[in-house]
Amino acid sequence: MGHHLRHTVNCSLLFTELPLLERPAAAKRAGFGAVEFWWPFVEAVPPDRQVDAFVSAISDAGVQLTGLNFFAGDMPGGDRGLVSWPKRAGEFRDNVDVTVGIGERLGTGGFNALYGNRVDDAAAAEQDELAVENLALAARAAARIGATVLVEPVSGADRYPLKTAADALAVIDRVDVPNVGLLADLYHLAINGDDVERVIAEHTARIAHVQIADAPGRGEPGSGSLPLDQQLTLLETNGYSGWVGLEYKPSTSTDECFGWLPFERR
Repeated sequence: MGHHLRHTVNCSLLFTELPLLERPAAAKRAGFGAVEFWWPFVEAVPPDRQVDAFVSAISDAGVQLTGLNFFAGDMPGGDRGLVSWPKRAGEFRDNVDVTVGIGERLGTGGFNALYGNRVDDAAAAEQDELAVENLALAARAAARIGATVLVEPVSGADRYPLKTAADALAVIDRVDVPNVGLLADLYHLAINGDDVERVIAEHTARIAHVQIADAPGRGEPGSGSLPLDQQLTLLETNGYSGWVGLEYKPSTSTDECFGWLPFERR
């Protein structure tokens, strides 16, 4: 492995053998000091006791929460975010304060704002206009705690309009706020046919967070054929010093699927 970037474990895809609140401690036992999560609750504004239990699970495990997704709707049901969804704009806005509040308690630096699928009852231009407003609003909230809002191209969701780095960067340009950055998930970019090396060469300065999985299959590095180590080395050489989120579906048990990463590098 050529790079020296730090790893953070996505506990929404990894350690799913365990109840959600036990996953941060499992990541710590596996040798990691940092975790990230998709939105870990059922609703946009969960009861305080649920929020407190989540915060305690992270604190008690002694890991850092590096990233958290804003509420994105029913992900298993196919939703991919509320940012550009007119009927649910209120829910997104209500969620911003809760999400940033959790981040404030745990020192979280990045919040992923999944853009949302195209809907039938609103024009694309209207959705995009709303998204710019919502991203600016989220960014203002995140700026209060020195954090960044992330915009991510996603694969496997036909109606999700941000497929390439260029798609996401165009949205970020429209928002035009300094603390909105690109989430470069090297797996999604590769699956969507982006030239990942070129994205890194041209836009490293605009990449605020990186996630990895191998392809095909979205498994651990080495389970597919993506040159992930080479790409991460290139990112580091170009000045990226942020986190690398391990956001993959383990092909075996979670503990076994970390074999590609020596313990001392976790």
